[in-house]
Amino acid sequence: MATNNSLVGDFIQNNVKLIIVQVLIMIFLCINLLLIITFFKKECFHGTARYIFFAVTLLSDSLFNFNITIHVWLCIIIIIPVYLYTTVTPVTLTAMTLERYVAICMPLRHGELCSTRSTVRCILIIHGLSSVPCIVIFATFFASASLSFYKQYQLCAMEIFDIRQSHLRTAIYQLQFLIMCIIIVLSYVKILKVAKAASGENKKLTTKGLKTVCLHGFQLLLCLIQLWCPFIEVTLYFSSFQHIRYVNYIMFYLAPRCLSPLIYGIRDECFFNALKNFASFGMYTRNVI
Repeated sequence: MATNNSLVGDFIQNNVKLIIVQVLIMIFLCINLLLIITFFKKECFHGTARYIFFAVTLLSDSLFNFNITIHVWLCIIIIIPVYLYTTVTPVTLTAMTLERYVAICMPLRHGELCSTRSTVRCILIIHGLSSVPCIVIFATFFASASLSFYKQYQLCAMEIFDIRQSHLRTAIYQLQFLIMCIIIVLSYVKILKVAKAASGENKKLTTKGLKTVCLHGFQLLLCLIQLWCPFIEVTLYFSSFQHIRYVNYIMFYLAPRCLSPLIYGIRDECFFNALKNFASFGMYTRNVI
């Protein structure tokens, strides 16, 4: 009887956790959808580099991999874009940091370096760099997996790859994140020097840019910790394993995605005014730009 009660309790607890996660994801996706529509409705955002990058992060963050049991070949088709855009977000954050660096430390060249054409080229480069880990990982997997494996039913997650792919994936991602962290730290130092020398309105602008770079760095830190989570979870074969995995998902998978709307959706006055105008069906009429 005690065992049955325990099983029922675990079942209810797991369902409650699942419902909480689904509700959080739905709220997050609704907010992202609202921000994406706001971006496309206002043409003034289409020619500004930071807003274009912001739209890219919103779109990439909106891709989720729901763990369901399907054929391995179908799972691979789903996982490839999901994990591609898992890398696109942090690389885009790094590009956004460089855009803030140019705007604050090289204002006279900002219009030239961060034009719409340059931004589109940068987005193509971001996708090219982000595809490198996916190409290496999946090429290694395709070379080692048997044809019969693709016909099996598996839980659709990165765990379907063997431990060699896991180590390879983590090694490549950590190298990328190390490079991105160095770029963010150097940008932070440069902007900090400008902030100390600035005064008046310029000081407010540089201080805000400095805070933005810090938030980008915090996002990258959470994304980096996310890569370590599978290795932490593998060593926890005891009763708290599911609890640790649940906390990891909330803290290091959902939380970094929720910071993007905060940084450029809420903190940015122009975008926030446009968002309020759209959400209020035009009743809020303050100028966007």
